[in-house]
Amino acid sequence: MIKILFADDHEMVRIGVSAYLSAQADMEVIAEADDGTEAVELALQLKPDIVLMDLVMKEMDGIEATRQIKAAWPEAKIIVVTSFLDDDKVYPALEAGATSYMLKTSKANEIAEAIRKTYKGQSILEPQVTGKIMHKMREKPIEQPHEQLTKRETEVLLLMAQGKTNQEIADQLFIALKTVKVHVSNILGKLEVQDRTQAVIYAFQHELVE
Repeated sequence: MIKILFADDHEMVRIGVSAYLSAQADMEVIAEADDGTEAVELALQLKPDIVLMDLVMKEMDGIEATRQIKAAWPEAKIIVVTSFLDDDKVYPALEAGATSYMLKTSKANEIAEAIRKTYKGQSILEPQVTGKIMHKMREKPIEQPHEQLTKRETEVLLLMAQGKTNQEIADQLFIALKTVKVHVSNILGKLEVQDRTQAVIYAFQHELVE
């Protein structure tokens, strides 16, 4: 039996959904909560297999409740079931640790199937949610290799571009020769180049030096 905790501040919603899920041969709603605070308390006390979490509730919202449950119990599997698809709900809920994200407009059998799949370790997202995530990923600028360099590694790279040797770099930056060699090795790795010459070429190509 998949043991379920259902948190929602609408009593009629809880009654209807709980009745449907408890009628499933492999599911049992072991507790209900009408606000986030109670949801956290019951989740940590009962350790259900699945927590169905509404987002907009009194006392504490579902996002904060999810965050607190995951902080105290990282293995918790939480399925958000909400009416909201706004960015200020979707992303914070997933960042808080929600395993799956479903809409209340979903059919009852879809919710039940999402519970089964989440119980088995899958993450189920509404198609609209998946679309939002993909769109956000496309909007996110791609990090350039040199943006991974630390401030000190960037200084070493610029001195390399000036033609200075490791010893000269060590003297100018007042650091050990061994430290310079470590920085050079890190620079080559982060820039994904084979040698100092390629690193210097990279620096000029990306206008890190004039």
